[in-house]
Amino acid sequence: GYVQKYVVKNYFYYYLFKFSAALGEEIFYITFLPFTYWNIDHSASRRMIIIWSIVMYIGQVSKDILKWPRPLSPPVVKLEMRTNAEYGMPSTHAMAATAISFSFLIATVNQYKYPFELGLVAAFVFSALVCLSRLYTGMHTVLDVIGGALISAVLLVLLYPAWDTIDNLLLTSPFCPLFSIVVPLVLCYNYPKLDYYSPTRGDTTTILGAGAGATVGFWLNNRYAAPASTSKYFQLGFPQLTSQIVAVMLARFLVGIFVILLTRQLMKSVVLGLLGYRYKFPLGDLEARRRLEVEVPYKFITYSSVGLSATVLVPVLHELLGLM
Repeated sequence: GYVQKYVVKNYFYYYLFKFSAALGEEIFYITFLPFTYWNIDHSASRRMIIIWSIVMYIGQVSKDILKWPRPLSPPVVKLEMRTNAEYGMPSTHAMAATAISFSFLIATVNQYKYPFELGLVAAFVFSALVCLSRLYTGMHTVLDVIGGALISAVLLVLLYPAWDTIDNLLLTSPFCPLFSIVVPLVLCYNYPKLDYYSPTRGDTTTILGAGAGATVGFWLNNRYAAPASTSKYFQLGFPQLTSQIVAVMLARFLVGIFVILLTRQLMKSVVLGLLGYRYKFPLGDLEARRRLEVEVPYKFITYSSVGLSATVLVPVLHELLGLM
């Protein structure tokens, strides 16, 4: 509950790195990843979501196994309090930023018309800003950030040769829906136990739930709607981005975000209400919501519904509204 007082002397750095820190949090995941699916490229979006889920699970579990503390305050000033209860090594912000930016580059560079050098610089700047934000906000040491970025880089190198195989299996295997739900749930229920409550298990369940829902959505679309393919409507060629195309992309995004937020709010209320009835606790009881038997199904069902809605319901709505 203690909040360290501080004085901001450079508002440019303050807002730059506060914004950069948000690029490694839910607000970014819930906007950028669906945006790429709705407007840019189905294949790239699928690969990013799978890589993101794997990288974040490994990062979160590594924190709670290594149990390296965050920087001491003082001397550092911590500008965030929610994640202060988590351990430090590795920085999952650094892992997510590295994984998402470079997997996007790898997945699109051979399909769309843009200079590789430009994409490389953009990926590096994006990941560097997120990494530096963790130092500025006092949440990680330099070693935490470097470790997170290196772990993501190694995982990308190891997973890249199997990208097409994994993607094909998840799209075509009849066991994909069962595998995509059961495996993440088993991982969440068997998350490493800590001596005190930390938001890492809940955050991990959120990520795996969203990835599971999206994966089932990809499978359903490929089997019952249309074969998975690169979007034929928009390509990442900047001279082709007319005002009409930009307007349609924006409309798709706004409709999609509205549906996602509505789904999240609705499922949160319904699932938490049912769990409260089952385990006999009031909805405002924060301690009860942190229990394993409540937190895991609550977050997993909520965010798997969000992932499923983003990949199945939103494209159907786009088509009904004439946005396809």
